Amino acid sequence: MDVTIPNLGDIDEVEVIEICAAVGDVLAENDTIVVIESDKASMDIPSPAAGTLKSLQVEVGERITEGHVIATIEADESSDDKDESEAAEEKDAEPHRQEASEPIKSSLSSTEDKSESAQSSQEIEVLVPDIGDASGVVVIEIAVQEGDVIEVNDLLVVLESDKASMEITAEHAGTVLEVAVSVDEEVSEGSLLARLRTDGAGKKSDAQSSEKAAEEPAEKAPPATAGDAKPQSRSDSTGDAQPDDDGRGQDAASAKVYAGPATRRLARELGVDLSEIKGTGSRNRITKDDVKDFVKQQMVAGRSGGTAGGGLPQVAQIDFAKFGPVEMVPLTRIQRRGADNLHRSWVNLPHVTQHDETDITDLEDFRQSLKQEAERKGIKITPLAFIVKACCHALREYPNFNASLHADGQQLVRKQYINIGMAVDTPEGLVVPVIKAADEKSIWQLSAEIADLSDKARDKKLAMDDLQGGTFSVSSLGALGGTGFTPIVNAPEVAILGVSKLQTKPLWNGEAFVPRKVLPLSLSYDHRVINGADGGRFMNYLVSSLADIRRLAL
Repeated sequence: MDVTIPNLGDIDEVEVIEICAAVGDVLAENDTIVVIESDKASMDIPSPAAGTLKSLQVEVGERITEGHVIATIEADESSDDKDESEAAEEKDAEPHRQEASEPIKSSLSSTEDKSESAQSSQEIEVLVPDIGDASGVVVIEIAVQEGDVIEVNDLLVVLESDKASMEITAEHAGTVLEVAVSVDEEVSEGSLLARLRTDGAGKKSDAQSSEKAAEEPAEKAPPATAGDAKPQSRSDSTGDAQPDDDGRGQDAASAKVYAGPATRRLARELGVDLSEIKGTGSRNRITKDDVKDFVKQQMVAGRSGGTAGGGLPQVAQIDFAKFGPVEMVPLTRIQRRGADNLHRSWVNLPHVTQHDETDITDLEDFRQSLKQEAERKGIKITPLAFIVKACCHALREYPNFNASLHADGQQLVRKQYINIGMAVDTPEGLVVPVIKAADEKSIWQLSAEIADLSDKARDKKLAMDDLQGGTFSVSSLGALGGTGFTPIVNAPEVAILGVSKLQTKPLWNGEAFVPRKVLPLSLSYDHRVINGADGGRFMNYLVSSLADIRRLAL
């Protein structure tokens, strides 16, 4: 048997938002097959009989209309007779349902009919409409309060059962005289929700008003059709709703955004204010994915120091094109990830940077003496290998620099291994490959690995393991380095050494000024873990080790 979309009333089309069964599933009667949603309510489409699901004719996101076949079920033979008898009973009951629903429709439209000619102010009651066999229907949102001036289709309240939520909107323009329900109150069909004072000029008189709204320019509010936004004239004209003492204004602001009931329900469960989300759906409709992405962004922002932007004022957005020609150059993936990591570290860690200089004249003389041997070995030996070796010695002497602050903020995780990350400049951006067990390697081994990792980084051949496990970092700017800079700690590490440009300076040796090769060093550290005295001791140890490389053999 075919399963079709039932009578949708005045709704033109709905969207499939969830598929709850797969082809081949054995279904019991009333098991949900799909969930559909309009701009007013979501609805489960159940299996009309027990059987096996043979095919599905819809997919998530598809828009369908009344009578559309969504699935085919091979019913159990035992249920065939029952289905026929139930169909007969359903046919007999249909006129009675129509008669039962007529008073409800009349209660909402009688005043409108009477005021068609009089065009005078009227008081009407807004009642709970026909809710079928739903039970336990509660008021989950109230979007208005006494004294509010409303327009046609403005949201009044939102009801919810265990299967669907329903938005009750204004049939007339006017003023709210009374809100007769409260949030979490249980209501039933015919219950009084609110009283309105209306005028004839502001009501929906006939179908022509809908047609006129559909012909309005795009910049005006869109017509209220299934899957589209309802007009937001009151919200647009007054700006953001101001919260009252009970927070109802904020609820109203969320209620007036363009989102379906299922999306609203998800937002309520996650505690999200929909008015803060920018929709990506048709006509800026907020989807479930928009809500989930918003929550993810807030979680990331929370881990990086608070609200979005680290709790700091946002930088103004400027249209630079009005000043002259511009070019948009997309960041590479490495640049984007690097920017996120640096920002997260900067807003989370209280950075302190200490600057010093070390005389590496003897080190450079020794390095130059190894040049011929290095050529025979096919290795290029650079000052960075000596710097890494000296850092390993300093980290063994001062283990807090080779640690991380535990997530609870109450403990320090001291690592018993030393892995040195080194910043490498590539055409795609800055990457930091890691030299594993650097303290166990010789100058020759360090030189070879530094060259190998640098080449891999520039050729984009680094493995994930090459970028993980660092305990301390070195950022050497070489000939580009200037006289000093402030490197940003590569969290969760707690320190990083910046190396600037080697310079020749006159230094006093006790008898005269002599030219010496001086290397500027900049040590940045997380002040929650390392204080200034510890930083000074670490830097002094490093300076003395590089100034007298014989210490590296100790």
